[in-house]
Amino acid sequence: MNYIKKITLFLFLFLGLISKAQIEKYPSYPNCEQDSIENKKACFINQITQEFNTLFQMPNTIKFDSFTVVFSTTKEGNFEVLYVNTPHDTIKQEVKRVFNLLPRFSPATYNNHPIDKQFVLPYPVSEHDSDFNTEKTPLENKTTSRSTPKFENNKFQSVLQIPLSHPTYHNLSKYEFATNTHTAVKPYSYASVSQYVNLDSIQQSLLKTKTSWLGRKFWNENMLTVKGDDFWFHLDPIADLQLGKDNSEQDYTYNNTRAIRVEGGLGSKISFSSTLFESQGRFADYFNRYARAIKPTRDGYAIVPGRDLSKSFKGNAFDYPLTTGYLSVQALKQVNIQFGHDRNFIGDGYRSLFLSDVGAPYTFLKINTTFWKIKYTNTWTWLRDTNLFTDDNEPYKRKFMAMHYLSWNATKRLNIGLFESVIWAKTEDQGFDVQYLNPVIFYRALEFSNGSKAGNAMLGLSLNYRLNNSIKIYSQFILDELTMKEFVKKDGYWANKYGIQVGAKYYNAFKIPNLLVQAEYNMVKPYTYSHSKPEINYGHVNQPLAHLWGSNFKEFTFIADYQKNRWFGNIKLTTGIKGFDYNSDTDTFSYGGDIFRSYTDRNDNYGIEIGQGNKANILIGELKAGYVINPATNLKIFGSLLVRDFSTPTPNAIFENKTTTWFNLGFRTDLNNWYFDF
Repeated sequence: MNYIKKITLFLFLFLGLISKAQIEKYPSYPNCEQDSIENKKACFINQITQEFNTLFQMPNTIKFDSFTVVFSTTKEGNFEVLYVNTPHDTIKQEVKRVFNLLPRFSPATYNNHPIDKQFVLPYPVSEHDSDFNTEKTPLENKTTSRSTPKFENNKFQSVLQIPLSHPTYHNLSKYEFATNTHTAVKPYSYASVSQYVNLDSIQQSLLKTKTSWLGRKFWNENMLTVKGDDFWFHLDPIADLQLGKDNSEQDYTYNNTRAIRVEGGLGSKISFSSTLFESQGRFADYFNRYARAIKPTRDGYAIVPGRDLSKSFKGNAFDYPLTTGYLSVQALKQVNIQFGHDRNFIGDGYRSLFLSDVGAPYTFLKINTTFWKIKYTNTWTWLRDTNLFTDDNEPYKRKFMAMHYLSWNATKRLNIGLFESVIWAKTEDQGFDVQYLNPVIFYRALEFSNGSKAGNAMLGLSLNYRLNNSIKIYSQFILDELTMKEFVKKDGYWANKYGIQVGAKYYNAFKIPNLLVQAEYNMVKPYTYSHSKPEINYGHVNQPLAHLWGSNFKEFTFIADYQKNRWFGNIKLTTGIKGFDYNSDTDTFSYGGDIFRSYTDRNDNYGIEIGQGNKANILIGELKAGYVINPATNLKIFGSLLVRDFSTPTPNAIFENKTTTWFNLGFRTDLNNWYFDF
């Protein structure tokens, strides 16, 4: 078929982007030039240690003193002493004298670009002391900010959250494979990741040599930076400008987003971020149809998938403003508290069966507690059901969700996660139930004691196993409801509602640096995430909180993502089946694919299987390639081509039997994920 040929072409185009890249290399000291990359580190350490011990002379006025030297190897091939941890000026002068005598060397590089690197040398130290080079901390060495002030970035040491974007998290593979890290709860904070990933080196390797103010701001820096002794903030204009064409009758597709973003920190314990978006857009025909189909019951033209409510713009487009923001406070060394309005994600895969970022932002309170080999996350959210009218002053039905996720590093390679959540609706007799504020209570038992119709509780189990330093496998199991007697019979009982995810990631695949290959399978049984009371379904603003496809589906996704310097390329293939409702005059049953319908409308009690109802076969291929214009703001220019084939026995006004081809060119500040694969 034509779309198979197009997807095959995608693969060849993507593989053509991949060429051999450079990785981070140690400084090359004299007498170490011929060593292998692996041995350069040991040679550099031994040579510096030996020469320092030989040349250093303790001043006669001091009998003995131990101290630590923080020094930098600059990209020009020189040493620079940054700090000597001693009160004796004579020792400081002697240390500087010794480093001035040391020879020049070849600087460290990242992706073949010279960079500064910072080291710590304790004294006294033996030639083979493993404490040299900051082995006491998870990060072996850090890029200095004192020798090159323009690279100083307070953000990398703050509790600010790393924007939830798949390409951004691709660069954090060292964090995913480090010992005793917790990778499921996203977004991560810069402070936690910077202990394992040299974020300074990554950013420095991408910088262009620009001397003009405009050149530096456009290619390398935030638009406005203000710093003091105990505060900092960045202010940036943001854009998402796209122009494209699909094979429908509409003239063109477009997105016009203008935004302003401010982020900063107060001391080392408090960080904040706020973004205000103003957007108009028109997309591929299937996307537009779906946006109008899930429109709210009141005061709304549509709901833009991945965004929020929209009003009509020029008759056939959408006007959809949006705002996000949060405050992050490191209350204790082990406890981080966040309050904000944004999205969250729990899982190690491309999709999540627990909590995903596919829908609209919501107000949340989140507490992360980390100790020993455990990270425990409590989240409380304020949600909206836009399908139901209310009798009070609120335009839409208010509902709430409480969840907790326990991540335990059982071994150096195996992580086990336990998930639990409950959703309940606001009523005249019940608002935000304070019982669910208890961070260590079992929600399922509490929901049972309140009555089955008072809440919708779910349980989950996740596993994450690192096979080696580049391959990991992961899985999730979500349980909505299960009757063991009926499950053993294998007769397709409707109330056996669960979902399974199995996937694998391969970093630096086939020994090609910065190539990520990922494969993932997801399946969710009919009626999972739904409830007899539609207002307590597992959704928000008529969009799922977990998997984008809702329920009653099987899906397989393959992803290959490559990055070299500022260039990037991505190919994604998604194929699967999903059962829809007929919604006709003769068939009004729910077949379990629409999580917003009551499961009391089901077609039967037995014989329930995935794909039942109006079974659709879906195949989506997407190729994207582009260039990072500004790494400080993650501003990119890109082109993309999406091919979507959708076929079902009974097409309707929402989803036609059609092959869609959608080409797009864009100029985007990449701050969040936006999913078009449904």
